[in-house]
Amino acid sequence: MTALGKQMRVWTRFAALSLAIVLFAAAQAARAEDVVVFAAASLTNALDEAGQLFEKQVGARPKISYAASSALAKQIESGAPADIFISADLDWMNYLEERHLIQPATRRNLFGNQLVLIAPGDTDVRVEIKPGLDLAALLKGGRLAMADADSVPAGRYGKAALEKLGIWNSVRGAVASAESVRAALLLVSRREAPLGVVYATDAKADPRVKIVGVFPDDGHPPIIYPAALTSSSKNPSAARLLDFLGSPAAKPIFKKEGFTVFLHPEGA
Repeated sequence: MTALGKQMRVWTRFAALSLAIVLFAAAQAARAEDVVVFAAASLTNALDEAGQLFEKQVGARPKISYAASSALAKQIESGAPADIFISADLDWMNYLEERHLIQPATRRNLFGNQLVLIAPGDTDVRVEIKPGLDLAALLKGGRLAMADADSVPAGRYGKAALEKLGIWNSVRGAVASAESVRAALLLVSRREAPLGVVYATDAKADPRVKIVGVFPDDGHPPIIYPAALTSSSKNPSAARLLDFLGSPAAKPIFKKEGFTVFLHPEGA
């Protein structure tokens, strides 16, 4: 082999090594752009699908942790790393804003929901939810599955709705309190409770349950899902994801799951 040939061979190997290093660095950078999202459990199905679409379009992967909004807010307060917080009510977002743990300028209301009464899917029960409803009798000695009424948004909404109807005191002793709305849904889905109070979107997500009654919207505070970047987030992909969730591109995903969608101009 000539000297020139040897030199070309060396340069070829060098170029290949350089390309490998560049590709490795690019892969590391892509991983660094993963967006950590703390989101209310009721968003699971829709947000998973939206996250996959965002990753396909942008390349950054949403890494989503689902739980009750109260638990997630407390985790952020304790220093858990997150880029975006999406709550199922205004109170827990206010809680973090009062403690300077979100970026207020990025805060926006993304979605709305509805409160329903569910039963196992093979039930023949149909309930007109109105004042004087004998919900205790409908339970037939069983439990009423609800998210925790003291801290979890779905539980708070449920308690407010039952108080408005004047029937909370008649069923409070029969409540099976769950750590999240999805946990309450599971109790009914597994037939461990004959009735449950959940969001309409949760009921739609599980074919083993049936909506047997719809709570009047004026019987509880409006169900609103606010979202914001956390104060510690410096990830540019997080702002892009937040914009995406309020965009026309994501709207059909959330509408399909039963959410009301509040659109926002990109970057607003």
